[in-house]
Amino acid sequence: MISASPLVDWLLARLDMDASLFHVGRYCGGWHASTEGMGRASFHLVVQGSCWLHVDGHPDAICLESGDAVFLLRDLGYRLSSAQDPLDACAQPRRPMEPLEATASDGVGLVCGFFDFHCGLSSLIVEGLGDWIILRAGDPAVSAARALFELILEECRRSPAPSQNMLERLTHLLFLYVLRQHVGEQPDLRGLIALARHAAFAPLLERLIEQPDQPWTLESMAACTGVSRSAFFKRFNETAGLSPGQVLLAVRMRHACQLLRAGTTVERAGAAAGYQSVAAFTRAFAKAVGVQPGAYRKAMAPHA
Repeated sequence: MISASPLVDWLLARLDMDASLFHVGRYCGGWHASTEGMGRASFHLVVQGSCWLHVDGHPDAICLESGDAVFLLRDLGYRLSSAQDPLDACAQPRRPMEPLEATASDGVGLVCGFFDFHCGLSSLIVEGLGDWIILRAGDPAVSAARALFELILEECRRSPAPSQNMLERLTHLLFLYVLRQHVGEQPDLRGLIALARHAAFAPLLERLIEQPDQPWTLESMAACTGVSRSAFFKRFNETAGLSPGQVLLAVRMRHACQLLRAGTTVERAGAAAGYQSVAAFTRAFAKAVGVQPGAYRKAMAPHA
């Protein structure tokens, strides 16, 4: 049986997500920018100069300087701006980005993009974290992340233009390093991370991941922790902010998605995920993932 700490590492290493760029460039003069309302997590890497981050409900503006980054883990009311004062920031215009210039001494250079966290375990991991994570250039605790940021900076200097694919891959890795450091520094996280750290629930979570095809019930899960059904349900919810059924569904959907991406038939993927009929699996999968399992397999299997 593995301990809770390696289980946390296991979960983070298998975070199923995509990073995509939407802006690489420089803002000059007075400006503000935001992705608020798009319903997506986002990231902003400061590669030149400095700017201010304003988050709704957060009283103080946060200065971001070259080498800093902010990872917004959900759709927030926020803006980046040249102005420190929040009212001034809102009053600044939205400007088109100019190309990055390696020798520029004014403005701010940014690499901006979106994160898409796939359904299942990944979404439950992220839901248990805070709203945002900031990487500071001078933080000695994230030396590996600093090395990745330097690679991003080097790519931004590439002539005639940086590679979007390379920047997306590097940002993906950068986020994983920053996330691992963040999780290690935060003792009071919720969600799957809290379960993976809990002495009683970590072995159960591991068994659910290893044996998603078993006919798990509330009683059988409670038996794994040695407490009554009612006590188990209460403590599980208090620890994770999730129900046992939510976690079991996420585990099963992750396993089913893996199998479908590998070309496994819908019938076999459903059985391996613990469903007794194709119809029951199809209903659960479509509700959780948003598409029919057959359509998911057809779209994803060629990329396995």
